Amino acid sequence: MTLQPHAHEADELCEAGSALYALALAEGRIRREEAAAAPCLTRFGLLHADADDVEWLRPTAPAVALPRLLEGIEERIAHHRHRGARLATSFEAFMNVTPRRPASAGRSAITVLNGLPEIQKAVAQALADSSQEMLSIQPGGFRPPEALAQSLADARGVLSRGGRMRTLYQHTSRHSLSVFGYHDQLKGGTEIRTLGEVTERLFVFDHTVAFIPANKDRSIALEIRLPALVDHLAATFECLWDLATPMYPHSVQLPSGNGVTTRQQAIANLLVDGLTDSEISARLGMNVRTTRAHIAKLAKILESRSRAQLGYLIGRSGILDQRT
Repeated sequence: MTLQPHAHEADELCEAGSALYALALAEGRIRREEAAAAPCLTRFGLLHADADDVEWLRPTAPAVALPRLLEGIEERIAHHRHRGARLATSFEAFMNVTPRRPASAGRSAITVLNGLPEIQKAVAQALADSSQEMLSIQPGGFRPPEALAQSLADARGVLSRGGRMRTLYQHTSRHSLSVFGYHDQLKGGTEIRTLGEVTERLFVFDHTVAFIPANKDRSIALEIRLPALVDHLAATFECLWDLATPMYPHSVQLPSGNGVTTRQQAIANLLVDGLTDSEISARLGMNVRTTRAHIAKLAKILESRSRAQLGYLIGRSGILDQRT
């Protein structure tokens, strides 16, 4: 069997690496010359030298290797959030600058869109002009049927021109029939992945124009055509996309450990941070009743008798160390 080495990041395994790691786990060790076909295994610490024989390598147990590979993912997400926050703070001063000269007849680099009709019109026009790729982040996942119907017609236009769509939702959307139904009707060219938490709503079309909310109720938006800023937003999307779990068209089951699901782990992290039930619900895109049901399950698993004790037990349980 000949497997070609493949350069890649630590948060994925190539076909050669997966096959050789499985073989090493099954056999208990593997010859060093065989492992040369997948150098990523030693680079990522999945194989290590056999202390008794330098010609052999032994596998690192999956339970030890996985946390090492996942280490740093939360830091990467936090890093991009901080970058976004700094960028937003930097632009606050620019929003109040009044131009000394009348604006040119061409499109502005950043346009403020006031009101839902104006926002929808601008997004629809960007969709109509798009022919390559639409990137979107949809917190919460829920959209009214009339909005979905209009979006469906616009999205079909992009796909008919050979474009594709990639969308990030929160994990809660994995149970939404409307989300699956919407993408099923598009019949190809569309992918969905999910994360426990995502950024605010974002649209990027053909790496040319982007839309982001400018206030909490999304009644004001920014249409961005500044290349450097559009590229930055697209890069943020790609970082989150790489960390997300596939949902459509091919779904990957969310991992769980010690009886605690990925969603409950996310809730546990926010509980320890001191967030209220309502704040946790808003962050994770679920209703308060569902949030409280998951908190009750956490309390039962950890045998907690109070919310204060629950936070203490979460810290001791190791749940916060299960990076997903």
